Amino acid sequence: MTWVAAVARLRARREAGVLVTVAAVRGHAPRKAGAKLVVGPTETWGSIGGGNVEAVAIDRARELIGNPDAEPELMEFALNDKVTNRHGVQCCGGAVTVLLEPLPVVEAVAIFGVGHVGLELARILARHNVDLHLIDSRAEQLTDERLAVLGDSVAQVHVHHTPLLPEEVLAELPPGAHVLIMTHDHAEDAALCDAALRIPELGSVGLIGSAAKWARFRKRLATEGGHADSTIDRIKTPIGIPGIAGKEPATIAVSVAADLLQTFERARHH
Repeated sequence: MTWVAAVARLRARREAGVLVTVAAVRGHAPRKAGAKLVVGPTETWGSIGGGNVEAVAIDRARELIGNPDAEPELMEFALNDKVTNRHGVQCCGGAVTVLLEPLPVVEAVAIFGVGHVGLELARILARHNVDLHLIDSRAEQLTDERLAVLGDSVAQVHVHHTPLLPEEVLAELPPGAHVLIMTHDHAEDAALCDAALRIPELGSVGLIGSAAKWARFRKRLATEGGHADSTIDRIKTPIGIPGIAGKEPATIAVSVAADLLQTFERARHH
């Protein structure tokens, strides 16, 4: 498996990892600069030459996997018999510099409703390294032409057309996914709120709308849905940064995106 495929596998599994690269070689060494090794929580793919260099790099990579604030770092190895190594002697005669780059599990975001605000929000979030799920019951909102503005995305974009039960997508989202509910239909919004509250593994849940809309929803979630007040409080509404009062879709999207980025930071340090 290539290192690119290995990184993709970790991302698909939503497992953290570390990309290990031979950054520089002086003299003789088992591998040339550019050799790569991908380290996951329990597996590795590729090689930077084996021996002590690789074993120590794997040990350190696993330490970085457990640190949410890990930064890229360099490790230096002298390959001679005068150096005491943790995992044996390598006496090739050269020296190796190894770069370790953490590959964290990225945030997942699901936007239910890709209307004017939803699409503007998707355009902003697509410029971030997230797994972005776009869900709408209307096929015309998800055409290739309409979503072409996301063509240069940094995010991995997943499109879901759900003409009947969009709330079923909630059960398919990865644990910790952040949910934003902003469909064209208040009945659809209400069903999504009810379903989201029944999935404790989700991350934050946000609902767009007025105070009057939320008052109706809250009463319905309690009386018809049977949800306790503490459970209903999982839903944040209104969404966005307080004090930004503009009604233009792009303005609302900027506010909601900024609020979500703050949520990411809080979750990362929780």
